[in-house]
Amino acid sequence: MQITKAEVTPVELALKQPVQMAHLPEIKSVTAVFVRLETRQGQSAWGCTVTHPQLTGDEPQDVLRACYACAAKAPDLHPTNIEYSLGELANLVHEAPSALCAFDLAFHDLLSLAADMPLYRLLGGYRDRIQTSITVPIASVQESVEMAEQRAANGFRILKIKGGLNAELDVERVKAIRRAFPGLKLRLDADGGYTVQQALDVARALKDALEMLEQPTSPDDLLGLRQVTEQSPVPVLADQSACSPSAALNIAAHHSASGLSVKLASCGGLRGARIVDSIARAAQLSTMVSCLIEPAMLIAAGLSLALSSPNVQYGDLDGNLYLADDPSQPGFTLQEGWLIASQVPGLGYSVRLG
Repeated sequence: MQITKAEVTPVELALKQPVQMAHLPEIKSVTAVFVRLETRQGQSAWGCTVTHPQLTGDEPQDVLRACYACAAKAPDLHPTNIEYSLGELANLVHEAPSALCAFDLAFHDLLSLAADMPLYRLLGGYRDRIQTSITVPIASVQESVEMAEQRAANGFRILKIKGGLNAELDVERVKAIRRAFPGLKLRLDADGGYTVQQALDVARALKDALEMLEQPTSPDDLLGLRQVTEQSPVPVLADQSACSPSAALNIAAHHSASGLSVKLASCGGLRGARIVDSIARAAQLSTMVSCLIEPAMLIAAGLSLALSSPNVQYGDLDGNLYLADDPSQPGFTLQEGWLIASQVPGLGYSVRLG
């Protein structure tokens, strides 16, 4: 098997409605970069990454430049020597680590096509479905309850409530949703918006309502994160603080969180995400496979990881649902809040560009 061609296609993707995150401007669109690899044997494989300065820390122009450099290098690499090949490409993306994710997915897709297996089975095949949360963005109490009602009506049973701008209001929002829907699981994601004391106050006030609290303190405040973890009555997961294998190792070594959230675009794809999951498993921390606002192809890759590992306790794979026009269509099924794997070889998707 030999790669003969690598194409790079950037696409600006509008959101159905703007998204507000703690202490960040509204996000109205993201830039996705699709990669297609062709082989001499006639096979074709796709990969994708997403970039937004507020979500990944990478500038779109830097990611695109790195993707073109990787595309020029790809024909020199063998898809089945995946560790060597991705290591070579990693040397080209230092200024834009999220660029590696697109090629990581394409190489894994090609490898699983060559093996004639669904990617989740090639990676471990622990299960074939997982329950995902769906997000309730920052809003008023009444709006939050209304959005929770709509999501519950669509079959979702786990809600991830965004917060971090106002700790007291977040408590009110969660309690109101709990009263209205006592049978749903609730998670609160502060996106690093709380002080240590605010995080502890919120966790104690919601100890009977929350499944877990995600990234309560600033991503670079690992001491604060550890203090919250040690005193919180609910599990605390690190998200932005665990954006790379080295960061995850630091958190695990100091027991700064109860679990690690991993996003493929943030850590360079499946290769980096699997290392984070292995670190979590060795440290007896739970793993959550999460996402950015991203095309369904990336969700399919995250799902492959989530289904492959017994250490993945939480699924948070809803990022494609917020895009107005996604060029990729998933092979997986979303049924009553459960993501169910496709059984076709590779990642399982279709792509329509242009």
